[in-house]
Amino acid sequence: MSGPAMDFDTLRQAMGDNYEQPEGPARNARAEQLLAEAEKLDIPLAVIEALGHQLKVYNYSSEKDKMFVPFARLLRLWDEHPEDFDEYEIHSLHWVFKWLSAGMLDQPHIPLASIEKWLGEMEYRYRLAGHSERAVRGAEFSVAAHLGDMERAERAHAAWLAADRDSTADCHACELHSQGWWRAERDADTEALELWRPVLAGEHSCAHEPHTVLASSLVPLLRLGRLEEARAHHLRGLRLVRPMESMRAAYADHVEFCALSGNEARALELLAERPAYFTDSGDPRSKLDFMAVTALVMDRLTGLGLGGRTVPGPAGRAWTAAELAVHAREQALSLAARFDARNGTSYVSGRARARMDRRPLVDRLPLGVRSARHVPTATAATASDPDARPGSVPSPDRTPRPGNDGPEPATGPDLPALLAEARRLSQSRDPDAVAAWAAVARAAEGLELEVRDRAEIADHAAMERGPEGIGLFHEAAELYDAAGDPGEALAARARAAYVLALVGGSEEALEAVTELHEKALALFADGGTGVSQTASVLVGRARILVHRVQEGGDADGSGPGRPDAADTDGVRAAEAAVRELLALAEPHVADVRMASRAAEAQAMLGELAAHSGDAAAAAELLGRAAEAFVAAGLPSFAVEYESRLAGIARHLGDAQGAERAARAALEHGGPRLEPMGQAQLHLQLAEILGETEQDAAAAEHALEAAHWADEAGQGPTLGAWARHQLGGFLLRQGRWAEAAEILESALPDLTGDMHGDGAVVQTRWWLGDCLTELGEHRAAAENWLRAADIARHWPEQRDHATLAHLAAEALGRAGLPAESERAYARAGDLWRELGNVHALVRSLRARAWASLRTGAGLDAARELMAEAVRECEEGVRALSGTGSLEDPQGPVALRLVSELGHTHRQFGDLVARSVTDDTQEGVARGLFGEALGHVTRAVSVFAPLGDEALDARTGAELAAGWLEADLLRAAAAAARACGVLAAYAGASEGDGAAGARCAEAENMLRMMEERGKE
Repeated sequence: MSGPAMDFDTLRQAMGDNYEQPEGPARNARAEQLLAEAEKLDIPLAVIEALGHQLKVYNYSSEKDKMFVPFARLLRLWDEHPEDFDEYEIHSLHWVFKWLSAGMLDQPHIPLASIEKWLGEMEYRYRLAGHSERAVRGAEFSVAAHLGDMERAERAHAAWLAADRDSTADCHACELHSQGWWRAERDADTEALELWRPVLAGEHSCAHEPHTVLASSLVPLLRLGRLEEARAHHLRGLRLVRPMESMRAAYADHVEFCALSGNEARALELLAERPAYFTDSGDPRSKLDFMAVTALVMDRLTGLGLGGRTVPGPAGRAWTAAELAVHAREQALSLAARFDARNGTSYVSGRARARMDRRPLVDRLPLGVRSARHVPTATAATASDPDARPGSVPSPDRTPRPGNDGPEPATGPDLPALLAEARRLSQSRDPDAVAAWAAVARAAEGLELEVRDRAEIADHAAMERGPEGIGLFHEAAELYDAAGDPGEALAARARAAYVLALVGGSEEALEAVTELHEKALALFADGGTGVSQTASVLVGRARILVHRVQEGGDADGSGPGRPDAADTDGVRAAEAAVRELLALAEPHVADVRMASRAAEAQAMLGELAAHSGDAAAAAELLGRAAEAFVAAGLPSFAVEYESRLAGIARHLGDAQGAERAARAALEHGGPRLEPMGQAQLHLQLAEILGETEQDAAAAEHALEAAHWADEAGQGPTLGAWARHQLGGFLLRQGRWAEAAEILESALPDLTGDMHGDGAVVQTRWWLGDCLTELGEHRAAAENWLRAADIARHWPEQRDHATLAHLAAEALGRAGLPAESERAYARAGDLWRELGNVHALVRSLRARAWASLRTGAGLDAARELMAEAVRECEEGVRALSGTGSLEDPQGPVALRLVSELGHTHRQFGDLVARSVTDDTQEGVARGLFGEALGHVTRAVSVFAPLGDEALDARTGAELAAGWLEADLLRAAAAAARACGVLAAYAGASEGDGAAGARCAEAENMLRMMEERGKE
């Protein structure tokens, strides 16, 4: 769509805006349009800048092959009219010579002779311009390394490092990446990592670093066995390269890392996220990298017997792993052959084959653990911000976007232009006003300004200073008065009063704002100020009154409070102030500033309703406020209230409403949300989704919450809580290994003081569950015991008992019977105190078996099993109507009768298994007889329970039959076998238990018949 022609300033702004867009064809297409606009201006520098912009976006995209045309045109313009280039464009032209040399290497259709000629041209032009040869030698090194000419590469590398650094040299981060990459290529991984250390530590960075260093470090770290670092670099680095289309080679490094670390499923996920990488042809060298690692992944899957699995691949058809393995290998080798044909070597093909044939370096490196990011975080909204609210999700409204520090006075517009832009942004309530006023303040340093300008600069500076801004607000007010704007002076003083209230001076603040309120209304009535200034005073007063109410009640967002009579007057006063603000603002909502005031008034009414216990009204009012902000074109202002609404909806049991509000908050916050806000909103949505059993989606948002908490520097606090939640969501999906890693990574940061003892206990409980599923029983027991040690101090002891019991079971599975017996004893004492007979009996039985295994002896085991029998019998009698075992009443008593039967059965099994090959025959017969008595008793206990206990009864009958056989009573054993067969006479063929019992009974009959023949 065509529009009016741009002027030069508009063109520059458009190019700046376009460069901030995501890499890719859309950004490239816009650059092409802007070049066409530049050509309409008849300004040579405009065309030069537009060509430079086009070249830059091509270079950082999948269409790198397009950059040669704008560069050739730029070079021709330089040769013909160097006077048309300003200093910046002259530097840029020489800078991109390096891109061209690298770009030529990436394109196999460009002859090697042309590349070598270009190196000579670059050297000549750099010398002519007075530049160091460092960049030239660096380019020569890249060519030699690509060709596999190691001697030349080493010479060029040495010359590169020896040359002086100047303005054309790559940044420190990029140079260190290349130097470290070369050491890794030469099998010097430790040296490579040492070279990369400053980049990894954040000492040097740029637009693409530490992105590529993190990616390049993955395989060296695996080779060195530094697995924790490798995992952290993967997690951190992948987030950096994901949004950058041009970083296909670095993305391939992450896919390769997954394939080499036993994370093939993760590799498939990464391939699925980038379908265009299979086919984009503008950068053949990175496509070669991507197809090679794709072949590596697919070969790995095929080797694991998963060649028939459907996998993500090039669009247009479905792919199995085996099919894609063949296709990717063919593509990679075909591309490599094109490079080798150009280079006259076989080096590229050899490297590609070696990469595709790599073997895993570790069996399994679990992913998803905590990973601290050592980078600066965005500044949080401060308490002094008149648009920030206490206790809320950190507001994005006054937070500059990362990387956007506003216009720089050294190169941007002059001060009047900066002031005009800042005022425009403030008038429209644009969040970028913060950066704009900061730029004004920087530009104004040391200059004589108009009083009004000084007032505004002080006013906006105060908004960022927290409590320290109170004095600045008063200074601004005095300046406004001097400038003849008493209304704005009152508004500044009202802002100061609000900050004072936030830091504990509510009474003093209310006294001050009351006087300001009266003056503002009088001034407005006389026409001495406008509605905007008056509304600023009214909103300050309303906020202070609402804050006073919230200071004395529940303002944590978890649900409505219950005010007592003492604060009723406060609520009424606050509501009256808010409605006064609403009445003033509503007639003027065509002005975005007044629309914002009206929306905030609705929100404050919602907060008061919540405080008063009317959750339904609060939800309606907060929803209305959020809608008003969005309608006014201020969606980021709605975030706080949508988050609050989500909490109230949860309280009301409105799961759908809660989810809808939480999703809206995330959508409206978007990229303007600071990391802490992202973390809180993602975590809120995760918890809502988890409550409705949407566990997969909940896990995704919990993972995002953990990441953003790390970004905000809150990994040990909110990040630990997010990982705790994520572990639970993964566990509920049966993803035991992932959940175990997440929970283990959360535990070091979880504390009773910060997160509550309940969170620590639950995390260790879940972790024990995961480790048990993974067969790590000793570790499971350790976590359960540590959780039990916390729970032992709680008034209610059920969790303590359960954890001790679980630990005892795990210790038994780990082959630690003595430790298991002690844990069962601890659990048993607790179960007895709690009156849980079932659990007590099971702990006693387990202790009996442990006693037999530890060598405590059969007598000790008998005593424990007899105690279990007594506990069952006493429990049944207590629950029966007559105090008799023969008259159990109700399902609880019947369950106890069944437990008694199982106890007799286990008693018999225990006695029988105490017989060893060394046991004397007479003693053995006595033990078998004793065991038979217990098992026979089990049969009699199960019999009255009917079909519900049929399998248990027949199992006991067969056990009795084998004991009869051990006692040489073949007929008795056969009779029991026949009884079992009769019991299942009418069973269906699909009844597995019946089939197993009948097969065992028939086997017993055959054996007894054979004995009879002997």
